[in-house]
Amino acid sequence: MKRRQFALGAAAVALPGLLAWPALAQSGKGYIELQQRAPVEAPAGQIEVLEFFSYGCPHCRDFEPILGQWKRTLPKDVTLRQVHVGFNKAFEPLQRLFYALETLGKVDALQARIYTALQTENKRLDKPEVLLPWIAGQGVDRAKFEEAYNSFGVATKVRRAMLLQEAYAVEGTPALGIAGRFYTDGAMAQGFDGMIKLADQLIAQVRKGG
Repeated sequence: MKRRQFALGAAAVALPGLLAWPALAQSGKGYIELQQRAPVEAPAGQIEVLEFFSYGCPHCRDFEPILGQWKRTLPKDVTLRQVHVGFNKAFEPLQRLFYALETLGKVDALQARIYTALQTENKRLDKPEVLLPWIAGQGVDRAKFEEAYNSFGVATKVRRAMLLQEAYAVEGTPALGIAGRFYTDGAMAQGFDGMIKLADQLIAQVRKGG
């Protein structure tokens, strides 16, 4: 569904961020070239790739191992970064969860467990009274996590994520943004394999200066 049509029903309250690929107008290429370039954080000589995702999105859960495998094959001049979307206020707790873990260097260790807890076990990780004991049970220092979760730095990352999703005009998840110039998602690319294939092609195009 399109994000601007997203309304919080019972399932969405249980799983903030639950999205489907939208029915976007097809360009015929499987991707869109942005009319105005999005900001990038990668240093000069690096090609930045962003994955826009949400912990509440089942497509993102299924795409995660594919993304991880692709990441291991990326050339040294490509930087892959994940951006947790925030299409409305209900997304913010899960955004803060992701960016707090990123701050502590715990994303890789807990990413799969979070998807399972939220989507399979129906744990309300968007609620601090559920999240904090769960985090401690995963071997993460609760005090350090809570400090990061409520920090100015994480709040800044949440705002930055929302600016990036607007710059790329993200409508559903998972989606990929390449070099501040190109956007594709599962609907446009006709699936996960199409997303990866297109991303490789667009990375090569950017590298050649095209």
